[in-house]
Amino acid sequence: MKRHHHWNGLTEAERGASVAMGNFDGVHLGHRSVIDLARRDGMALGVVTFEPHPREFFAPDSPPFRLMNPEARANRLARLEVDQLYELPFDAALAALAPEDFARTVLSDGLGIRHIVVGADFRFGKGRAGTVTDLEALGRRFGFDVTVAPLVETGGVEISSTAIRSALAAGRPREAAVMLGHWHRIDGEVLHGEKRGRELGFPTANMAMTGLHLPKLGVYAVKVDVLTGPHRGSYHGAASLGVRPMFGENLPNLETFIFDFKGSLYGEHLSVALVEFLRPELTFDGLPGLIAQMDADCARARTILAEI
Repeated sequence: MKRHHHWNGLTEAERGASVAMGNFDGVHLGHRSVIDLARRDGMALGVVTFEPHPREFFAPDSPPFRLMNPEARANRLARLEVDQLYELPFDAALAALAPEDFARTVLSDGLGIRHIVVGADFRFGKGRAGTVTDLEALGRRFGFDVTVAPLVETGGVEISSTAIRSALAAGRPREAAVMLGHWHRIDGEVLHGEKRGRELGFPTANMAMTGLHLPKLGVYAVKVDVLTGPHRGSYHGAASLGVRPMFGENLPNLETFIFDFKGSLYGEHLSVALVEFLRPELTFDGLPGLIAQMDADCARARTILAEI
């Protein structure tokens, strides 16, 4: 999959795709249905999305809400065999484009779109003034077809990023996975930490949660994909998502202990899937109590993961 960060300067081979357009936060089953409808014989499959998320642009001080950072979204879309990912820069200039100007300048002149699929609730252009009916009319003017994908439900409940956030905030990652169609994953680079885990006998891979919606804080059974470096592969583990109250810190991060693993992962990229919530964050009277609990957490996580 090739990633693009603008609609200008594309080669002819990079234009003319059949695309799905939206924010695709989480790449859940509803998003998957939109993408699947964009598959056309003889055309490259593309996704048109925006970076940053428009909500981040208009309300930069709002609490983090994203289920995925751009890296995680790109990784998931690549697994869906998307050929071209157009991550359009959402800035003041793009936000100011009227619906007609967006369709002409970005979709037609820039990307050369031949077919586009959007969800039934899609809005576009300045002030979100453009509707799917407007997009269909503009497609007829500028030479691209438009398909409107119906909303997707599971168990009578509409699948949405909001519902997935609620499930994760409640510590129900399996419920979120049903709506996502995959485990909720946190992707990113392994950063240097305080190395306390190593001193306790549980060396961890530390990852930042900057800009991301926080699932319920606590300890999880996790599946881990090492995406880069000499240790590439899939592993099982246990991860602590939180602020480390035992040590008086308050910046959330993800610390993952990978079972039966030896080697350095600093600077490598991981994808950590939350499988099951084990317990909330706790404080202990001393390190022996913490270590005993970590042993119990890992034993329980091994049992859970062995059954998947």
